[in-house]
Amino acid sequence: MEKFIPYGKLSKKEKRKIDQAKRQTWGQLNPVTRKPQSSKAYNRRKAQSWKRDSSSVPFLRCVGRFCIIDPLPKSDYNAKATLQRSS
Repeated sequence: MEKFIPYGKLSKKEKRKIDQAKRQTWGQLNPVTRKPQSSKAYNRRKAQSWKRDSSSVPFLRCVGRFCIIDPLPKSDYNAKATLQRSS
């Protein structure tokens, strides 16, 4: 029978052996806390998504002194219509 030595008085090596024996895995459980994203929070990806979507960028057409903002140029309307028909 080994002599009892309080944990605080054990050597560093002995403490490591005891601690290693007590350790277990979490198994399938992931201990990281997760929460859903707030809809009010600023989302950088969502804010810059207009750069990837060319249809959301307005088209500025100027005739003389007057400028008209169109959602898409006329050629893009025709291109989108043909793409939808072919699908």
